[in-house]
Amino acid sequence: METIEAAQEEIVEEFSMFEDWMQRYEYMIELGKSLPLIDLQFKTDDYIIKGCQSKVWVHADLEDNKLVFTADSDAIITKGIIAILIRVFSHQHPDAILEADTDFIDKIGLKEHLSPTRANGLVSMIKQLKMYAIAFKTQLN
Repeated sequence: METIEAAQEEIVEEFSMFEDWMQRYEYMIELGKSLPLIDLQFKTDDYIIKGCQSKVWVHADLEDNKLVFTADSDAIITKGIIAILIRVFSHQHPDAILEADTDFIDKIGLKEHLSPTRANGLVSMIKQLKMYAIAFKTQLN
């Protein structure tokens, strides 16, 4: 399994291939379509990320001491955003998730090309993924 840093570098390289943000949005939509589907039992208010304008559900399981995330959203761009985050953080040890920075988001220019409400939602998504890492880390100790 690749490291968080390697996944982030791949994403930065992929986004650099596109000339404009319309192409990048289309790519994010494609990434959203490839997102591992969340089980319907987790599409409830208990798994919804607070602070997102659209609905985003995230669930995490611990497999071999690594977090495995599934998610969904009712908005196609938001689904692409969570797909990018899951690609980076899924199948990683909780410590690695907690220690990881997210400067790759600035490198691809994502935050500056989102509306303020979507940018706040992005921050909320990252925060929730890290909260899962904290919760599962305590189970491992």
